Amino acid sequence: MSKNTTIANRYFFGLGTIGRDMLYALVSMYLVIYFTEILALSDATMWWLTAVFTVLRIFDAVNDPLMGYIIDNTRSRYGKFKPWIAVGGLLGGILTVLLFTDLGLAGPAFVLAVGLFYLLWDLAYGVNDIAYWSLLPALSIDQKEREKTGAFARICANIGLFAVVVGIMPVTTALGGDKNAWFRFALGVTLLTWFFLLFTLFGVAERRDLSKKEARTSLRELFTVIFRNDQLLYTAIAMALFMIGYCTTTSFGVYYFKYAYRDEGMYSVFAAILGLSQLGALSIFNLFSRRYTRKQLYTFATALVVLGYIIFFAAPARMVFIGPAGVLIFVGEAFIQLLMLMFLADTVEYGQWKLGRRNESITFSVQPFINKIGAALATGIVMATAVLSGINAAATPDEVTAGGLLLMKSAMLILPLICIVAGYLIYLFKYKIDRAMFDRILSDLADRGDLKLKGGERFADG
Repeated sequence: MSKNTTIANRYFFGLGTIGRDMLYALVSMYLVIYFTEILALSDATMWWLTAVFTVLRIFDAVNDPLMGYIIDNTRSRYGKFKPWIAVGGLLGGILTVLLFTDLGLAGPAFVLAVGLFYLLWDLAYGVNDIAYWSLLPALSIDQKEREKTGAFARICANIGLFAVVVGIMPVTTALGGDKNAWFRFALGVTLLTWFFLLFTLFGVAERRDLSKKEARTSLRELFTVIFRNDQLLYTAIAMALFMIGYCTTTSFGVYYFKYAYRDEGMYSVFAAILGLSQLGALSIFNLFSRRYTRKQLYTFATALVVLGYIIFFAAPARMVFIGPAGVLIFVGEAFIQLLMLMFLADTVEYGQWKLGRRNESITFSVQPFINKIGAALATGIVMATAVLSGINAAATPDEVTAGGLLLMKSAMLILPLICIVAGYLIYLFKYKIDRAMFDRILSDLADRGDLKLKGGERFADG
């Protein structure tokens, strides 16, 4: 693959996820806010939605490997990834708008309608997400190029995410702060999602000559691909623990600034600071990766996260304390997110080496599975905490007791910290694909004829 194509792939691949992550942030982080603060649902309806959402997300997550199986077995003139990126992106956008549309329903009818839209949204976004990230290992076999492409993609993803985090409250307020404002915001996010996906669909050149043509994967082999790839399983467990912690903390943001900090307007300012911190961390990741191993970077990032959580929990609700604490947390989490993506990408070749089959989409189906499990549990934690702490029933911040605030802070900070540290320990003791092992895997695959390398190419493109 030429150098120009490699560079074009790097940037067009990354640009495609700006809108996708705007969409994901809107639904995963703010749908609950929409229910409690805009629609003002009753406690009874919130309990029903908590149960329904948790069950539906877990049910849908179990289907993600099947989606990966379908994508891996797709044969089309446009490749096996792009058709599903397009279909999932189109349907996911339509369903996002429906989730933020007031249909005038109440009680069981409301729960059933929202539950159906949410299930279909999860399915659509999942197939788009699996196909999108499955492209990454199909673009290059060089670890450093994957890090560059992955880093730019994570930068774009964070631009999309924090555009929503920073903009949603001031924009919806400027539009009137009511149900129509949130509907119009969701519509705008959907249109941006479709626009940015065009960069990936028309600008990325998938490397279809990378591996030998393989027979279709059977349903019986689906579970073999996942459960016999031990490095994929350990990566999945570590990622799941991290995502539970990450999603739980971020989902509490609006509640913390409204009920603990007592200035909801500062949420957007705080989010902007954290967004810039993450973008800065991702921008310099490649500089650090040239000097330090991935294990060293993961250890350093986890230490930052631990220190940040401790300061945030123990310090008073003043920006001079929680600002630096938030920067520590989100810089560390930016590194961890990117490292997790690289670990997952490398398990594609490990699975091919160990099992004799290259299954990018089945492997990457683990990522949305994990994201959905993490978001489902985080949503359940947030919704339950909002009710148990008295936040959902409170008309003003003064009505939430000190005990209720402590419960919220514990759910927001202590539980996520435990999960993130546990994920790091799983990686530390169980993950073994370092640079030397990865090069040995590529060498063995090339010698077996399972990787089709061009000319003098060995382990790097160009």
